[in-house]
Amino acid sequence: MMTKMKPTHSLEIKELLKFADRKFRSERGKFLFQEGMAAEELYIILSGKIQISKITSDGRELSLRICGENDICGELTLFTDNPKFLLSAKVLEEGEIVAIKKDVIESEIFQDSKLAFEFMKWMSDHFRKTQTKFRDLVLNGKRGALFSTLIRMSNSYGIHKDREILIDLPLTNQELANFCGTSRESTNRILSELKKDNVISVKKGKISILDLQYLKDEIGCENCPAVYCNIE
Repeated sequence: MMTKMKPTHSLEIKELLKFADRKFRSERGKFLFQEGMAAEELYIILSGKIQISKITSDGRELSLRICGENDICGELTLFTDNPKFLLSAKVLEEGEIVAIKKDVIESEIFQDSKLAFEFMKWMSDHFRKTQTKFRDLVLNGKRGALFSTLIRMSNSYGIHKDREILIDLPLTNQELANFCGTSRESTNRILSELKKDNVISVKKGKISILDLQYLKDEIGCENCPAVYCNIE
């Protein structure tokens, strides 16, 4: 039997859709927005996948999360004057996206206490997830960063079959390295070691985790709920 895990969201997306300004299709490889651009909208992903990244001062890319169905991106610019996007959003998989004007959603949040509470709760969860990701990147070294990324990806895109977990998300080793804040060469080496030790397998560009407990033990995993321990 195959099951797929999907964290839940506290924010009622259907409430936000009422304020939609426009709907459009995204195109793979294109940017929804880029760091430094004027921020006038936030976006709800109806389908497809969007990668949220930060370009470091030395030119490296650090991927922070992947937004999928019913996820929100561009929210960090709310309630700021002359806002500019702090991150970049690149389309990994084409789909449909809804845009909401920044001033519209700010006005609605001020007027609707229930919506304001739900939004604050969602943002709190979002910041908690981001904090734990940075903790893993900083404290666990290159290997630990990759191990925690694989665990998070299994929670977001893992399909359980027998004793293995297929991460149903095709990524190049460079894209995976970007999530870990490491080089492609380091990622290649660690993945090869994991394959040799039968911790993972790789078929058709997708990783299957064969020994999840090994990855958890190596980083002292605290077994946080999947709603926090994910890549979204």
